[in-house]
Amino acid sequence: MSELRVVLLGNSWSERSSVGNFILGTTVFNTEEEPDFCLRVSRLIQDKKIVLINTPDLLHPDISQHKLSEHVKTCVSLSDPGPHVFLLVLQPEDFTEDHKKRLQSILECLSDQSFNHSLILISTPREQSSGFMEEYMKHPQLGDLIRKCRSKLFWQKNIEHSELLRIMDQIVKESDGDHVSCDIFKEATSVLPSSHGNLKQEETSGINLDAFRAAGGFRNIFYCDEYKRPLIKFEQ
Repeated sequence: MSELRVVLLGNSWSERSSVGNFILGTTVFNTEEEPDFCLRVSRLIQDKKIVLINTPDLLHPDISQHKLSEHVKTCVSLSDPGPHVFLLVLQPEDFTEDHKKRLQSILECLSDQSFNHSLILISTPREQSSGFMEEYMKHPQLGDLIRKCRSKLFWQKNIEHSELLRIMDQIVKESDGDHVSCDIFKEATSVLPSSHGNLKQEETSGINLDAFRAAGGFRNIFYCDEYKRPLIKFEQ
């Protein structure tokens, strides 16, 4: 497989970006400034093109359904013809029931195969015991998600860069090299949940160049014809 496409999801832009930088072995994501759009970054590592799609905070309680659907559509477009792995970067101490429901709904809307292609990476600063897997399996919100992902749970402090790449490669091999087909997403965006009954109606606005530069500079800007939305693509 010459290309590995990975979508980063979770409840902290800073942690997702740190993991993205860890995977690519260089600082490409600004962990302090969160842009309101998806970022696509690619880098050649050991003769393989690693493509990361970093998402804005899709789990935020105040996000409107319109905005959520637009972000997910953009994510699908940037990972075309489909992602190989969903990397769920989570912090158990901040992971709520609403986060779990939203994350599960997004994955279910994208594809019925999403959980088979997902792995959970715990990025938490506190020390963990050797039994951290058992501890998180008992977590009221994380336990269900771990089981749906077939117990693919890892702690960032315990994993090397090469090992994480090997694990993601293994997920693809177990799926016979296939990526996730997001075909059902086209019919499912209307059921993405919002945490509020009264949804905000938001229009897609132009790109925030200050936030864009803060996210690490740029190589080129291109437009997705189908959604008429500015997307960012970094190539190295």
